[in-house]
Amino acid sequence: MTEFDAATAAVQAALDAGARYADARVMHRRYESMTARNGDVEELTQDESIGLGVRALVGSSWGFHAVPDLSDAAARDAGQRAARTAMASARVPGPSVDLVPVEAVTASWASGCQIDPLGVPLSTKGDLLVGATRTMAEHGADLAEGLYQIWDTAKWFVSSDGHRIDQRIRECGGGISATSIGDGETQRRSWPSYRGQYGTTGWELVESLDLAAHAAQIAEESRALLTAPPCPAGETDLILGGEQMALQIHESVGHAIELDRILGWEAAFAGTSWLDLAQLGSLRYGSELMNITIDPTIPGALGSFGFDDEGSPAVKRDAVRDGRWVGVLAGRDSAAMASLDYGGSVRADGWARLPMVRMTNVGLEPGPHTLEEIIAATDDGVLMDLNRSWSIDDKRLNFQFGCEVGWEIKKGRRGRMLRNPTYTGIGPLFWRSMDMLSDETVSWGTPNCGKGQPGQTGHTGHPAAPARFRNVRVGVSA
Repeated sequence: MTEFDAATAAVQAALDAGARYADARVMHRRYESMTARNGDVEELTQDESIGLGVRALVGSSWGFHAVPDLSDAAARDAGQRAARTAMASARVPGPSVDLVPVEAVTASWASGCQIDPLGVPLSTKGDLLVGATRTMAEHGADLAEGLYQIWDTAKWFVSSDGHRIDQRIRECGGGISATSIGDGETQRRSWPSYRGQYGTTGWELVESLDLAAHAAQIAEESRALLTAPPCPAGETDLILGGEQMALQIHESVGHAIELDRILGWEAAFAGTSWLDLAQLGSLRYGSELMNITIDPTIPGALGSFGFDDEGSPAVKRDAVRDGRWVGVLAGRDSAAMASLDYGGSVRADGWARLPMVRMTNVGLEPGPHTLEEIIAATDDGVLMDLNRSWSIDDKRLNFQFGCEVGWEIKKGRRGRMLRNPTYTGIGPLFWRSMDMLSDETVSWGTPNCGKGQPGQTGHTGHPAAPARFRNVRVGVSA
């Protein structure tokens, strides 16, 4: 049995058992990660799995079954079980479930990769992390950590509509962090992000991060933060660096525009959304500088693919245009429920998980300014960057975020470093206050987005650049 044979057998068995639609995914994933601490390799993880997951639609209900076995008998049994589960669920009356039409294709797709990350010797990878953490420790860090992660995933997808698609997606990335401990105070600085930078690319991404070259500086900055003055409390102009902007987009836009949340399908665990479909196309989400796209076609970005896990092709769409909410992240069923004509944002984090609506690359298009111009135009404010903590309500509306580092801005100049910078806001009011946006866009990768029951970890991308927001509440009052 080939992978396509197994998927085809599962789909046919589901149809024979009464499903009106079925699809199956075979996934083979290899994973590797390494962590180092204070000059020593601490942990090496290597994992490999392969299996088949099949969905069956009966009436208004889905059924799903997965097996770590690609034999003909196991595949057919999985299809039958998925159909029986759907039938059992369909006994409870529910709204009719249709699927947005998608052209059935036979296709192959692979992400770009110059250096196979799993082919790089472990000694080379270990030397990189050991050297960087040793340098951080030598420059004052009490806890110096480094890590990398690699995923190599092959998929084979078959549907009763006629899809036959195979994809290979290689993802990797890494980063370092330095933690310094003082009298009643602990501070951390990271490079290039608080969890590292990731993409659908090869080991060349990790090499481009130049971890060793930044190790000394972030260790020294973590030490300096111990005695830096605290971020003052009050309302002021806030400039967010690009990495923090990526999290701001992820939490207050990306999750909010997931259609399953908007429809209430995720209310049990991950929450809903403050957005109302009746306002799609008319709601003022932010200022006219706010142009958010959903774009899984960006080469190398972590949320990129050729086809989603329903066989929908990767297509760039607008989510917010000139500040107005115009699009959502959707699947074929949720889109049909909302009378939309597109899906394309459904993925699962493995063969044993049911595909669901997930972010792809959700990000801001660049603005007309530079960070230097934004700082120069700010008379009184705070610049914050690199996420340290986040909290947002289950409607993705009210938020509080903390950053690793801040800088005082006075009369157009960056001044003293500030520790424990925080800010809070309400999504649409915050985005409507954005009046300057940089053109220095980076596609930040987020490899740990959680959603679903049972929980799934999604890989998402967020093109982002520094921006200024007016009259934002920052700091914590004594």
